[in-house]
Amino acid sequence: MEIRGRKKVGIPKFVSEQAEAKWWASVEGRTFLKAQAPPKSSAARGGSPLVAKLARASSVQIALRLPAPDLAKAREIAERKGIGYQTLLKMLVHEGLQRAEGKG
Repeated sequence: MEIRGRKKVGIPKFVSEQAEAKWWASVEGRTFLKAQAPPKSSAARGGSPLVAKLARASSVQIALRLPAPDLAKAREIAERKGIGYQTLLKMLVHEGLQRAEGKG
């Protein structure tokens, strides 16, 4: 059987951890992982529609300094919600901007 023009890849038996690590780092190992990967859309995984919308929007990388306690709190909340802390911060910034625009 083929997947996207390639032979279906299975996990071979390994004689050592070093051989296994080499296989996972190879094209064949990466192809296997890509074939197993879940859909990238958070909406397809049942995630937040806001996160899916933010993921579709073009992004610009910035550097932002936050007080350490604020970052720790963001990580704590994000972990509770089961999302990344950067995703949480993007959501909060988006919601805050929407709210500020409405009060304008």
